[in-house]
Amino acid sequence: MHRYFIELAYNGSGYNGWQIQPNAPSVQEEINKALSLLLKQDINVTGAGRTDTGVHASFFVAHFDSVTPVADTKILTDKLNRFLGKHISIKEIYPVLSDAHARFSALSRTYKYYINKTKNPFIYPFAYTPHPLPDIRLMNQACELLTRYEDFTSFSKLHTDVKTNICRIMQAGWEETDEQLIFTIKADRFLRNMVRAIVGTLLDIGQKRIDLKQFQQIIESKNRCNAGTSVPGNALFLCDIEYPPCKTQLTPEA
Repeated sequence: MHRYFIELAYNGSGYNGWQIQPNAPSVQEEINKALSLLLKQDINVTGAGRTDTGVHASFFVAHFDSVTPVADTKILTDKLNRFLGKHISIKEIYPVLSDAHARFSALSRTYKYYINKTKNPFIYPFAYTPHPLPDIRLMNQACELLTRYEDFTSFSKLHTDVKTNICRIMQAGWEETDEQLIFTIKADRFLRNMVRAIVGTLLDIGQKRIDLKQFQQIIESKNRCNAGTSVPGNALFLCDIEYPPCKTQLTPEA
């Protein structure tokens, strides 16, 4: 078998997330169908993770195995882009080592959440506008607390099939531009709904509904019911995934 990584981007507005689900459109299903048709074999792509319904990816990685080597990955990339709908863009396809895995080889993932400071009719599908506008200074103080913890049960969707709620957050913080507040968070892994729940709780801090001590108590309670409401998924983007260079080394062609 020959393994390939696919780098892609997608607008998640019309999909129930990345992962295949019964009776619901998914990005994974669209790519499976297109690749299977083009390569004339059953292809099942494996993604770096799963995104929630309506969440976007400006950078995503998946892998697939092919019985025969792909003759020209650039031609395949071009054909895939013509087959797929306008909401999915294939950036690059390249061969990797047989043990390289889009999900398990990843060292980190980075998400961004976008908040509009004022109503904007041109970017509203990809940003959230809360009222009142939160205090970014208070939210960044809370972000410093996030990096001190590893158990994020309080921000995880209930009754998931994961074995542990331990995550290592490497970076978390807000920046301000003329038009937006942008939250960036980087971790080795994320739980389902975790980023949206964290942002919702940080907004409670920024809008002074809770204080920093209460925020700390929420984390330590390991109880999702104590955290804030999850913010809408339309403003959330998976924007980076890191891999060790050795795992994405090109395989020599025969």
